[in-house]
Amino acid sequence: MKLRIVTIAPVLLAALLSPFAAFAQAYPSKIVHVVIPWPGGSNDAVGRIVFQKIAESIGQPVVIENRPGAASTIGAAYVARSAPDGYTVMVTSATHVANAHLYAKLPYDTLKDFIGVSPLSAQVGVLAVHPSLPAKSVRELIALAKARPDEILYGSSGSGSFLHLTMVQLNVMSGARMVHVPYKGGDAAGVSLVAGETQAMIATMPVVTPLLAGNRVRVLAVTSDTRVRQLPDVPTLAEAGVPGYELTAWVGAFVPAGTRRPIVDRLNAEIKKALGHSDVAARFDSLALEPMYMTPDQFALRLKSDYDKYAKLIALIGAKVD
Repeated sequence: MKLRIVTIAPVLLAALLSPFAAFAQAYPSKIVHVVIPWPGGSNDAVGRIVFQKIAESIGQPVVIENRPGAASTIGAAYVARSAPDGYTVMVTSATHVANAHLYAKLPYDTLKDFIGVSPLSAQVGVLAVHPSLPAKSVRELIALAKARPDEILYGSSGSGSFLHLTMVQLNVMSGARMVHVPYKGGDAAGVSLVAGETQAMIATMPVVTPLLAGNRVRVLAVTSDTRVRQLPDVPTLAEAGVPGYELTAWVGAFVPAGTRRPIVDRLNAEIKKALGHSDVAARFDSLALEPMYMTPDQFALRLKSDYDKYAKLIALIGAKVD
């Protein structure tokens, strides 16, 4: 009896060894829904710019849906309950991680019920004050806040938001005592600063940049560890008098836990491709945004690191939302 040796073509062998290969190749074959829990502001702008380009690449419609409320937790809960098939994607900020420590109970587990596909954009905070405030530097602002404890009001996009926590860190590291006033979004907080309802704020670049016209606000520093390209003359907080200060965030894309890795990888590849397009870069630049890309594994490490960082900051303020 002769032993017959069957040779399998490499392509066929790869398909047999990859049970999800055909499934991944078929994705996407219908509308992709992108849920953005923040209407307006940088999250909304980033999500629309990137996924408009992805729609062109994949040849399928992408529908953007805003589901705001409760500091993004309403939209996140909806996505967590969605089918893990790659057709529901969430675009949200690092507040998603902070909420795990701010809310006493959430209808989802922040780390276990989502897969981070990739960040889309970095978020750098910009410390700005109302022109009427007699502080033209970070050191002068800190001195004023110490001399007038609990009198200077600062706005944010909500309790536990990136804009809130950056100011918490400034208060803690400098010994200043400024009072938090939460608003429903960064744009609303920016309006309050211009109107003089609040005197200080750490805002994202897309919020603060339009306010620079007409000297409606005075910019003092940025929260990153290096100066930003759009504001080269503005020092970092570490340079300006708060040694060791650094806190930046991101806008990122997520899918429900259980989404198959080939689909996650396909979405990740499409994000990388979109961020590399010159027209996307130009639109980001017009909004003072910086593209940010990671592999899913790299993003998972960043999420855990930020999860621990925000836990410490929120413990300092002792804030909880029932």
